[in-house]
Amino acid sequence: MGPVTHEAGTLEPDAVRSMFDRIAPAYDAMNRVMTVGLDQRWRRLAVEFVVQPGDRVLDACCGTGDLALEAERQGGQVIGLDFSERMLERARSKSQTVEWLQGDLLALPFEDGSFDAATVGFGVRNVADLELGLRELRRVLRPGGRLAILEITQPRGRLKPFFGLWFDRVVPVLGKVIPGGRAYAYLPASVRRFPGAEDLAVKLERAGFAAVRFKLLAGTIVALHTGTAS
Repeated sequence: MGPVTHEAGTLEPDAVRSMFDRIAPAYDAMNRVMTVGLDQRWRRLAVEFVVQPGDRVLDACCGTGDLALEAERQGGQVIGLDFSERMLERARSKSQTVEWLQGDLLALPFEDGSFDAATVGFGVRNVADLELGLRELRRVLRPGGRLAILEITQPRGRLKPFFGLWFDRVVPVLGKVIPGGRAYAYLPASVRRFPGAEDLAVKLERAGFAAVRFKLLAGTIVALHTGTAS
């Protein structure tokens, strides 16, 4: 195993939790800056793929709650779960109708088949055991339940040099001016070590999802994976 550091893109779970606690006050603003505001459009698209009115929806690794709020706007009855209490404080300030819970994707506190749909926005990259996390998402979905995962992926083609400049150089510099800014050295490294879009699709199938597809967004910088619990 390589070094466990921000720069290596690998951290122990407690360090990941502490990191997100520290950056919670700046998280939304940095998302808008890093994505030029497109992250909100991506969240709407993910929800449109998998959430139907009346669905019971889990938004895992919910962070400050933006994806959970999109699911609620689509008519879902939503639980947002995250292991960072500071992130959840931000989420609670945005909605009193979503149920916000502190918890771990690797040990979801729900019975089998509890949800009609599940979403994860820019969170699976940070879990200590990706395969276990995917199996947990499958477990809590009913048969036929739908999953959407939004995640940064390594770009292809002509955008690759731009991605390297933006994520490896500009984003870490921006991070230095905010509390907990070392998280933005962790970000590009964690993307580099994360499975590519095709590999993540295979892992979803192995975890028990069928009809797995992915759509590359923002010129291949973001991947939206969807699947159905089989």
